[in-house]
Amino acid sequence: MWSRQRGRLKPLCCGVEELRCRRREREAALRKARREQQLVSKRLLRDEALEEAEEGCVAMIFGEAEIQQFLQLAQRGTEEKEREGALVSLRRGLQRPETQQTFISSASTDSSVLGSTLPQHMLQLLQPGPKLNLGVAVEFAWCLHYIICSQVNNALLITQGALSTLGLLLLDLAGAVQRTEDAGLELLACPVLRCLSNLLTEAAAEAVGGQLQLRDERVVAALFILLQFLLQKQPSLLPEGLWLLNNLTANSPSFCTSLLSLDLIEPLLHLLSVSNVVSVLVLTVLCNVAEKGPAYCQRLWPGPLLSSLLDTLAFSDTEVVGQSLELLQLLFLYQPGAAQAFLQQSGLQALQRHEEVAQLQDRVHALQQTALHG
Repeated sequence: MWSRQRGRLKPLCCGVEELRCRRREREAALRKARREQQLVSKRLLRDEALEEAEEGCVAMIFGEAEIQQFLQLAQRGTEEKEREGALVSLRRGLQRPETQQTFISSASTDSSVLGSTLPQHMLQLLQPGPKLNLGVAVEFAWCLHYIICSQVNNALLITQGALSTLGLLLLDLAGAVQRTEDAGLELLACPVLRCLSNLLTEAAAEAVGGQLQLRDERVVAALFILLQFLLQKQPSLLPEGLWLLNNLTANSPSFCTSLLSLDLIEPLLHLLSVSNVVSVLVLTVLCNVAEKGPAYCQRLWPGPLLSSLLDTLAFSDTEVVGQSLELLQLLFLYQPGAAQAFLQQSGLQALQRHEEVAQLQDRVHALQQTALHG
């Protein structure tokens, strides 16, 4: 993306588009890696008793007949405990690649898996309301998560209203964490966030107006309520919420506008100190906002953004620094005065420590030239 001309590094005239393309390519690779990792990942959190019970359990490899049996029990079991137990077993089995392949093959050839009323039944049991059973909802949400990661038939799930159902559940969860200190809500938040994040990356979501189904400031506000909740209760889950925020803002000016109009940039910046992984995602979301153009950068600029970026340039993590450089590049291109303010606050000195880092030096030199010469 950077070219050498007349002995110095200079951004190409299409720098903004190149930035956008590079970020989209990187995100596509990250999505694939996340989906593959999530397929075989254990549940990230459990209460201690459940954790102790499950640590000794080895995920079984299930054949097609066993998968069908669990699905039928989950759908038609006479007792709630029976349905929940079937889902627990299925969810454990889906952590094994062999079971996943059997499930995918069965779902692809047998309409009784996803072509039946099962997906709608699952979504109905995830509908928020007084009848929502947390234990059953958690197991259904995790099974739905593994199904989505397997990419069996996500288009069908989307047309059956998965996005809107999960969006409503997100709003309900945000209300619940404000009303009660009851432990366990994070158990449901994790798979719900993952399901929404992964469905939003599907082409079918765009085809049916997936963003429109969630285009509401309440979704952004609810997500930030959950982020604050997770920060206190389960910080390791913050990346799940931030990945959803990234997918919401990547191609949606309206969600970027919501971030700005609800004054959520500063709370977002407060998360930069949590971890390097969280920092990269926060900076990626801010890049999503900045790349929307001058009007968005103008609203980003007042406040603590520059001082926060100068702090992240002191990090040793190359991913954090690289994302900071991309955000600064967008700000310099779109926000008059940003480069001058950067120079006045010793920005060049902050860049110097990264001049010899192989992964960063081209971008560092280019940003130095932009700051000095425009």
